[in-house]
Amino acid sequence: MAKQEWKNKTAVTEFILLGFGNGPELDSFFFLLFLSIYSATLAGNFIIIVLTASHRPLQTPMYFFLSNLSCLEICYSSNILPRMLLSYLSGDRSISVSGCLTQYYFFGCLAAAECYLLAAMSYDRYLAVCQPLQYPYRMQGKRCLQLAAASWLGGFLANSVLTVLISGLEFCEPNEIEHFFCDSFPVLQLSCSDTRLAALMVSLVAGTCSLPPFLLTFSSYLCIIITVTSPEFLLPQVGKRPFSTCSSHLTIMILFYWSILAIYVLPHWDTQISPDKVFSVFYTILTPLLNPLIYSLRNKEVKEALHKQ
Repeated sequence: MAKQEWKNKTAVTEFILLGFGNGPELDSFFFLLFLSIYSATLAGNFIIIVLTASHRPLQTPMYFFLSNLSCLEICYSSNILPRMLLSYLSGDRSISVSGCLTQYYFFGCLAAAECYLLAAMSYDRYLAVCQPLQYPYRMQGKRCLQLAAASWLGGFLANSVLTVLISGLEFCEPNEIEHFFCDSFPVLQLSCSDTRLAALMVSLVAGTCSLPPFLLTFSSYLCIIITVTSPEFLLPQVGKRPFSTCSSHLTIMILFYWSILAIYVLPHWDTQISPDKVFSVFYTILTPLLNPLIYSLRNKEVKEALHKQ
């Protein structure tokens, strides 16, 4: 429907999040599915935080960043999944406009912060493997705190402008969002204001927050893989383990960053047929679930700490 026609309609005070489907059977299935995912996500990430705080062998720069990532993943999942679970349990899928914008604000901030934090983690691993003699000097405690703080602060600053811009728009009927949470482009579709500037800014900010960290992350892990597989590597007997670990890290990061870039930098406006919802499931639900397993729970040090508990 043309936006000119929407201007004569009543402004809405709440949205309806359509989620993944309708009907009691689907609601029960999705409730149990996402409850299991959320419980596993909280458990896995809480374990990492507790272990890194209570065991001295894990109080290293690498596990410092991993504990930050776990904290971020808990906040990330808790911003989306409890609201979904409540809607499937009660059948009420409505959310106020202010509540929707609040959810979008924290979602965008945490997503940007994760991009920066993953880049900081890859830089830490690059120094540890490729420049081991300089690693103790470059990754002192103060430097780790600065990188982590910059990741969190940068993420929250990045999305503030977008949230202010979107909150200034007017929203008219229809008020149904074809998504499972309040994301920028599905919300912009319901506005009866001119959204061209807002859409451009969303793509610009998303590209700025995801593309440079992705390139840094990819290049760091590529250098690590090249280093550990080279004949000159100082410890060739442990080359297979870093290669396997970095390969799994790189795979998850490529899928995470690619999902964000595919949705926001090259957005699909027709959400009825676009894969945006599928991509969103990966980086909002599956990544927080998989990160503790991929980055931490398979590590020898973490397994030893778990046995001592």
